[in-house]
Amino acid sequence: MIQQSLQESIDLCYEICDAMTQAGMARSSALPLRELLRTEFVKFMAFLSSADGAVSPEELSFIGETTGMSMTMQQLESYKRVQHIDSTLFVKEPPKAVKFFVLADAAHKLNTKPVKGNVSDQLMKTYQELGLGFIACNEIKTDREIRLLTDYIKMLEDFMKEYGIYPIHTAKDLKAGAKAEEKPEEKPRVEDLLVELNSMVGLDGVKREVNSLVNLLQVQRLREKNGLKNTVMSRHLVFSGNPGTGKTTVARIIAKIYNALGILEGGQLIEVDRAGLVSGYIGQTATKVTSVIESALGGILFIDEAYSLTVGKGEGDFGQEAVDTLLKAMEDHRDDLIVIVAGYSDLMQEFLASNPGLKSRFNTFIEFQDYSPEELIRILDQMCEKQDYKLSAEAKEYARAYFEIQSKQENFANAREARNFLEHAISRQATRLVMNNITDKEGLSLLTLEDVKE
Repeated sequence: MIQQSLQESIDLCYEICDAMTQAGMARSSALPLRELLRTEFVKFMAFLSSADGAVSPEELSFIGETTGMSMTMQQLESYKRVQHIDSTLFVKEPPKAVKFFVLADAAHKLNTKPVKGNVSDQLMKTYQELGLGFIACNEIKTDREIRLLTDYIKMLEDFMKEYGIYPIHTAKDLKAGAKAEEKPEEKPRVEDLLVELNSMVGLDGVKREVNSLVNLLQVQRLREKNGLKNTVMSRHLVFSGNPGTGKTTVARIIAKIYNALGILEGGQLIEVDRAGLVSGYIGQTATKVTSVIESALGGILFIDEAYSLTVGKGEGDFGQEAVDTLLKAMEDHRDDLIVIVAGYSDLMQEFLASNPGLKSRFNTFIEFQDYSPEELIRILDQMCEKQDYKLSAEAKEYARAYFEIQSKQENFANAREARNFLEHAISRQATRLVMNNITDKEGLSLLTLEDVKE
């Protein structure tokens, strides 16, 4: 039995199809738009079914219930061949029906519509719900199904971005909306938190991993509602990468997502390093670690530079005591504590290899790549915008050349490099403004080549 909310989402998309047809926006379609979308939904689920190489009776039933198109197993396999539904090619071209929805938003041609906001947003939500429901409908659940769903939704998002209609909300918009409604105590929606994540500059691999993880958690929740069993899996994570690549920011978003999904009660992020866990006296380290863990219960404990706990195993070092206490707590509080350990990629491998208990606790590894110079420029632009500054064309070109050089240095600090660059420029601008008695709004906000030069 499909969820009522999913059926309502599907029916709403069909209503949008009817509204677009009445507005004369689907004349180039050989099929009525409603029927075209129905077939696209079938193709989408057939694509997901290719993950495990076979279609189950439950999946066939789910397709029939959601689309009204009943098929035998042989008919669906034949349909997949005829429609060229291939796991590698199918995610490269958006469905024709999706294009109509996106063009309706981009051209603002649909004056009366059944939903508030963008119709593409509603369709995206329906595809997500439909995919999650399809994966959760039977006893078989594979990581590849989750990957295919993640890749397909990513393809839809990228297409919407090309037309400037995704993300629907920025993180700034979400905060402003919450303040206007005066409801800061409400949990943010998972969809909004994923928008916040996916709006971050770069980090494409990280976004894919986190979106897949969230899809997996949502599938597990749906399976529980349908009385299906779930494989017990570790929820602890390893973040590997250089400083300034957004590890802490992503950890905060994950904590909020877990809270929104009902996995964590509090959703807080407690950030510590070796100094916050290890004491210099016998017996005090365990007490210190226990105190930190208690503050993190119901949320995420984020341990930065976690490898520092095991690098000095000589006499008088209590890092191993901290690790032993942490491992016990992860077992005792498996339902209300998630631990994320972070640090340089090579050192994190050594950290996990230092203790068999550590390696067995973590099964999700996310690699944070360095930002490119062009991504750093985008990050710098965002920082400027938040503080009401803007770079002149000459200043931006200088910044790009500066980041090109710095990105090749051994101690490259990624986004922190951009932050330091901006702080330096603001400081130099202040001196220039005072010396030249510049007080107008334009002058106060503009950062020139003189301000950014070393």
